[in-house]
Amino acid sequence: MLFYRLLLKLSGNIFSLKLKLKMKYIKVIIFLLLCGMIHSQSKGDFQIARLKYQGGGDWYNDPSAEVNLLNFIQQNTNIKVDAKYQFVDLSSDEIFSYPFLFMTGHGNVVFSKDEVYRLRTYLENGGFLYIDDDYGLNNSVRREMKKVFPENDFIELPFSYGLYHSLYKFENGPPKTHEHDKMAPRGYGIFINNRLAVYYTHESNPSDGWADATVHNDPPEKREEALKFGTNIIVWALSQ
Repeated sequence: MLFYRLLLKLSGNIFSLKLKLKMKYIKVIIFLLLCGMIHSQSKGDFQIARLKYQGGGDWYNDPSAEVNLLNFIQQNTNIKVDAKYQFVDLSSDEIFSYPFLFMTGHGNVVFSKDEVYRLRTYLENGGFLYIDDDYGLNNSVRREMKKVFPENDFIELPFSYGLYHSLYKFENGPPKTHEHDKMAPRGYGIFINNRLAVYYTHESNPSDGWADATVHNDPPEKREEALKFGTNIIVWALSQ
């Protein structure tokens, strides 16, 4: 990583250059970013990075969520994990050190032009993004992801899709962890070359069920259901 950081410093802040210059260096950048991702995965323990974004939404809420999910995965699968809370700023090259990003919160999301380019590069080169609308995120998430993939729309996944059966069976798709607007829970995806690169849950909010029991006072069965569903997401992301 020291060599990788040194190259980035010598090259300057490439992501802030105009599109013409970006295209000149794109092959070099993708090679370096992939090296960073491979280095991270070579450590052996699976990690989740919380995505910090701009716009005013509380990207940081329920920091116990990922820790509890990772501990559940450790106990119920053969996946070795690093069960700690960690976040990365979308404006930072640190996103390329993690194969799995998690985004949640309430309210507004805004991606800058450089962040749009950075996130698209990350996803096109094997990264995975899971977005869980904690309430009120839907409009801005759709708007900003359209900047990232103007040629793609979110596609609602059928209940037969593999993610819903990768380990635990969810015959009706995403669970209804929290009521929100009392609408049916929905799961959407953005695909890159037939690979699910972005998964988005709306009116479901399983990540609230991952949080410590005292945070939302969810009944044990709801929390277990949510943790099982989160495990399915991880298993599917890693097995594609």
